[in-house]
Amino acid sequence: MVGHVEWIEFAAVDAMPAAGDIVHAGEVWEEPGGGGAVAAVQLAKLAGGADFYTALGDDELGHRAKRALEDLGLTVHATFRPEPQRRGFVHVDERGERTITVIGDRLGPRAGDPLPWGELRHADAVYLTAGDPGAVRLARAAGVLVSTARGLEAIAESRVELDALVASGADRGELYERGRLDPSPRVVIRTAGAAGGEWETATETGAWNAVPLGGPVRDAYGCGDSFAAGVTYGLGAGMGLEEALELGARCGAACLTGRGPFSGQLQQA
Repeated sequence: MVGHVEWIEFAAVDAMPAAGDIVHAGEVWEEPGGGGAVAAVQLAKLAGGADFYTALGDDELGHRAKRALEDLGLTVHATFRPEPQRRGFVHVDERGERTITVIGDRLGPRAGDPLPWGELRHADAVYLTAGDPGAVRLARAAGVLVSTARGLEAIAESRVELDALVASGADRGELYERGRLDPSPRVVIRTAGAAGGEWETATETGAWNAVPLGGPVRDAYGCGDSFAAGVTYGLGAGMGLEEALELGARCGAACLTGRGPFSGQLQQA
């Protein structure tokens, strides 16, 4: 995993407040989050461990995040920046929908950071959510490289070919149209939540369905990131695209049944 971390404060509420409202939280908690952290932990649960290359703020929250991620089973390779750790606030309503406020800039690792970049050539797969163009090129040494569609500028500048790009069919921050990257990703995956999603290559298109939930909906935070981690693991393990997408769908569905991003994540037997 090469990417970013956010320290998240969660509040469970009956409904999102309208302008001027005051709402009372029935449950509150804090833990590391952000797409990089969530996907890294899901990868570790599937693979029995995962290495996470990241950048953190050199403050109390940044160091707390590193300790918490290590407690969740990750080997964390972090560089600390002289700026505040990015954080966020998340409302989770009674339907399980999450609404996110992010505070601060996304911190990603750079190729010049003193991290064990050479070890990535031994990785079966890497999922990327943040990093400079040099970090993207170094991540390409892995057998499979998958990326989120957020922050495409670094990927475009790196001019590497992605094995897969995970985009959204609706989220404005994760939309992707072919031609924005050169070379184009080998496959573009567009998620559609409960409707499953669609994929396309240069010559083929297809779709997948969401899988049945193993319990009631509790919290949507981290479902998409868990899906992307499942797809990455599957491709790195040599699965075909459809099998990898099915694994990703199971990861996303499992996450939806837990409180917070980690408690419901799929654990390989």
